Amino acid sequence: MTTFPVQKIERLIRISKEKPLLPEQFVPWQEPAEEADLFLPEKLVSLAGHPLYERLSPAQRRELGRHEVVQVMYSYGWSEGLACLFFNRHLLDLSPGDVEYRFLLRELIEEFRHQEMFSKAIEQLDGKPILPGFQHRFWGKLTVKFLPSDWVFMSVLAVEMMADVYGKLMRRDPRVYQVLRKVSELHHIEEGRHIHYTKLWLERYTQNAGFLRRTWYSLLFLLNIYFMRTLYVRREIFERIGVDRPAHYQKTAYRHFKHKFAEHCLDEAIEFMEDIGGFNWLTRPLWRLILKAKV
Repeated sequence: MTTFPVQKIERLIRISKEKPLLPEQFVPWQEPAEEADLFLPEKLVSLAGHPLYERLSPAQRRELGRHEVVQVMYSYGWSEGLACLFFNRHLLDLSPGDVEYRFLLRELIEEFRHQEMFSKAIEQLDGKPILPGFQHRFWGKLTVKFLPSDWVFMSVLAVEMMADVYGKLMRRDPRVYQVLRKVSELHHIEEGRHIHYTKLWLERYTQNAGFLRRTWYSLLFLLNIYFMRTLYVRREIFERIGVDRPAHYQKTAYRHFKHKFAEHCLDEAIEFMEDIGGFNWLTRPLWRLILKAKV
């Protein structure tokens, strides 16, 4: 196994302490949403680009973006709560003097701030997120409570990458409500450190991994991306925006969104999988089938 890069992690800890990003100061919460503001870039709105989307009124389209961004922020906040549950479990196996222990404490502090920030943004949008169902709760808790640490870190990395991609697309679109762009910017800066740390941690397992381990890591990554994607496009959202056949709209949006998600959100995940050798004759077809990935 590779030697853990202590100096790099010490630097991440120092940045976290010396340059904290506090949502209360960083995000202009006092700014109201203007009528022309978007809440989600259209490339991330599930139904945008489909003929059914054109049947929606401008108000319904805007509301669809509002409800879906609320769902996305809640889903990531919920997933970060699961990650924090794992980090606390992992800390029990480390010494307080270890650099890993000290970094995870900083990450926990930042992740709890993110959850509070997402919660405040949801409140500001008057959002009502749809809670995960039994299957999501069961598999999420099972993963972070009982699976080996390298499996969970791989799962956490998959979700962090998806959150980071969404944040990049949101903050780069000047039409998006300023509060949401600043929330995305803050999350991207701190999540970048978490992603960097997680990749460094996983190098101990990925650098010399054989075929079976690389295959399993690829499948874990795929399943976690799929797990998160299934939280976004919900029938209740279409009921709320007042369409005639919400179940039909939801099914159509879900199928349409799979291809949009593959086009706009998978590049970094694919690049990481290529770096660790996660694509082979078994995993490549599954990524194509389940995630519609161009691999």
